[in-house]
Amino acid sequence: MYWNPIGFECIWYPTSFELDDANLTDANLTGARLFDADLSRTNLTDARLFGTDLSGTNLTDANLTDADLSRTNLTGANLTRARLFDADLSGDEMSRANLIGADLSGADLTRADLAYADLTDADLTRADRMVKHVSPSTGQ
Repeated sequence: MYWNPIGFECIWYPTSFELDDANLTDANLTGARLFDADLSRTNLTDARLFGTDLSGTNLTDANLTDADLSRTNLTGANLTRARLFDADLSGDEMSRANLIGADLSGADLTRADLAYADLTDADLTRADRMVKHVSPSTGQ
């Protein structure tokens, strides 16, 4: 928050984030608006991202092990080779997300919307797959 030159209080919202390679272990980002951010190779182990807007975000090679991503918007996000081991993805909007080669083993996908998501080579071992919608075109 800052004061502009004529004395009105203003709130500044950055238009882009570049946090690639950052260590955000145990970070509390609940409800954050990080759409279209670059979080590639970021360590988000045990992070709390409940209700966060990550639509269009680049999470390539990110580590989201044990992260709480429940009710998060991941529409169109790039999660190529992301590690989502034991992550909570329940109720997520993941339509058109790129999950190529992602490790979703043990992840909770209850009520997640995976319409048109690309799950090519994704590891879904032990994942709770009571998903809301999966596109027939992916064959997954």
